[in-house]
Amino acid sequence: LVSSWYNDQSLPESYIFPPHERPGKLLVPRCNTVPVIDLSDTRTNLVHQILKASQEFGLFQVVNHGVPPNIMSETMSVFHKFFELPAEDKASLTVYTNDPKRCKLVTSTLDYDREKIHLWRDVLRHPCHPDCIEFWPRKPLRYREVVAACSIEAKKLGLQILELLCEGIGIEHGYFEHELTEDLLLGANHYPPCPDPSLTLGIPKHFDPDILTILLQEHISGLQVLKDGEWIGVRPIPNAFVVNIGYILQVISNNKLKGAEHRVVTNSSDHRISVVFCMNPAGNSNIEPAKSVVTATNPPLCRGFQFKEFMDNFYSMEGDADLALQPFK
Repeated sequence: LVSSWYNDQSLPESYIFPPHERPGKLLVPRCNTVPVIDLSDTRTNLVHQILKASQEFGLFQVVNHGVPPNIMSETMSVFHKFFELPAEDKASLTVYTNDPKRCKLVTSTLDYDREKIHLWRDVLRHPCHPDCIEFWPRKPLRYREVVAACSIEAKKLGLQILELLCEGIGIEHGYFEHELTEDLLLGANHYPPCPDPSLTLGIPKHFDPDILTILLQEHISGLQVLKDGEWIGVRPIPNAFVVNIGYILQVISNNKLKGAEHRVVTNSSDHRISVVFCMNPAGNSNIEPAKSVVTATNPPLCRGFQFKEFMDNFYSMEGDADLALQPFK
């Protein structure tokens, strides 16, 4: 794990990105233009605001969302404690397995041995289905209790936002219930202080390949979104969630909604942790533009395909969502 040796040396060459992909030394402003939506507003206003944010940015923050602040703070606390555990307590999770129910704790990505450049992060990933809880970490204390509570709240929030989006673009009520949001996947990212943040990245530029991403970030900046060809920082807001439109939702909406191209930068002084809940369809779910958004003047973006087909392409194309969709055009 990079967190076990990050302060022992200069930045290894295997973590240095090509010049055109590096964040460089220029400061990216923490911009106030990223939409912040108050979910206690009227439904009419919420539909308008969320639809506009999803079309213009593909990413927004929500406040007054109903998730208890203590659940959010306890979740961040339990992941700080997890990544501070001794190596022996995490060793069983770093053994790679193809079992989809198992936790995986890796440096960079699951393809570490094959990737050309490594990411400056450690990441814990596991599904949040109740059948998988027995495989979750036993340490720190209350991990399972706290993470289960937060995952339930995150999925409720995601479904609420999807219902508002359905209303905004004319998709029938309940479209995203059941198999289209069956799999909730957790990713907890730990970005240790980096010897030279100008040369590497925590996560490179990408689109999320899911339906919707619900992100809990702490007070330390790192998330950046590409808007009109410029990178802007997503300002951390206390007790807010960042919501990101996934690429599959862009497909289902037939491009009425857009995913946000984003990345994560590192810093030289602080540990940063973010907790991501990815709402995914079941692997054998059929994905296609919703019939209600297809018209003679807005023909379907692609044919139907299984989600697992798309994900196989996504990984073989090294995370390029546009290339992954090409076979289904």
